[in-house]
Amino acid sequence: MTEHPSTEHPTTEHGHGHHSTAPGPEATPEETERHWEQHYSSREQVWSGRPNPVLSRLVEPIAPGHALDLGCGEGADAVWLAGRGWTVTAVDVSATALERARKLAADTGVEDRVHFERHDLTQTWPAGTFDLVSAQFLQSPLNFPRARVLRAAAHALAPGGLLLVVDHGSLPPWSPHRHEDVYLPTSQEVFDGIELDAAGWQVELMDAPQRTVTGPDGRTADIVDNVLVVRRVGG
Repeated sequence: MTEHPSTEHPTTEHGHGHHSTAPGPEATPEETERHWEQHYSSREQVWSGRPNPVLSRLVEPIAPGHALDLGCGEGADAVWLAGRGWTVTAVDVSATALERARKLAADTGVEDRVHFERHDLTQTWPAGTFDLVSAQFLQSPLNFPRARVLRAAAHALAPGGLLLVVDHGSLPPWSPHRHEDVYLPTSQEVFDGIELDAAGWQVELMDAPQRTVTGPDGRTADIVDNVLVVRRVGG
């Protein structure tokens, strides 16, 4: 399952939206696909084409391997990783997003290092094991089993591999979701929800760094990202 947000100015960066706590059944695959197709088809470009800043900062010093990008959107993170030597499997539920991501990879000259796949991660999962699984703002206004998806992501790691989860820890003043009953979990809550065996995984980082974002009218605001990095230490 791949989710993409509207909590910031559409061309600032890519990401995935707020986490709804509304009661009700899990969104159906049809509802999920329709929601994100409408999200992407409503604009010619949703995100800036730049990689998410936490990803680039934390992954820059790591030796490249095989990465899985959950909710790749228009492909900025996947292309950035491929440009630094990673082989990338990049997945999204939106065919429109994937088409744009493929074009970005081709225009950047890294299409041979990125394999794009369409998945609703509640239904299907990419094959293989990975040295890095990146879940950047994998949060949604729809009801979907995020903890289950992140647990599957942790189990898709090769021994020594890293799961990187970056979530919205706060929302800017212009966010349409700011006044809703939005639950933004802490990194500790995310880790607890994944329910990993302590013998098989090790927390490398829990952090809540601030950064400055720009809104649609040019205003700036400081927001918080909740960051979790987990290493697989077992087989």
